[in-house]
Amino acid sequence: MALTKADIINTVQADEGLTKQQSTDIIETLIEIIKNTLQSGEDVLISGFGKFCIRDKNERKGRNPATGDDLMLAPRRVVTFKCSGKLRDRIN
Repeated sequence: MALTKADIINTVQADEGLTKQQSTDIIETLIEIIKNTLQSGEDVLISGFGKFCIRDKNERKGRNPATGDDLMLAPRRVVTFKCSGKLRDRIN
């Protein structure tokens, strides 16, 4: 089962003794900071957790799986995540 934003809000609420609205505001603000930082092209490094990076992908050949027709995929930017060594050790 996946951890949802609602689960995180409830955990922050319970652990810190905050109201649900305060917890929601904290998590929403954190997510907005991360989104705005990535949108500006900067990396987001969270020590002990990992690093979110923006990577540019070039135009490339692709194929429509329904029809088998060849096509060109447009260049785009994607978010990548690399976990920290501490997180990797904890998972393993």
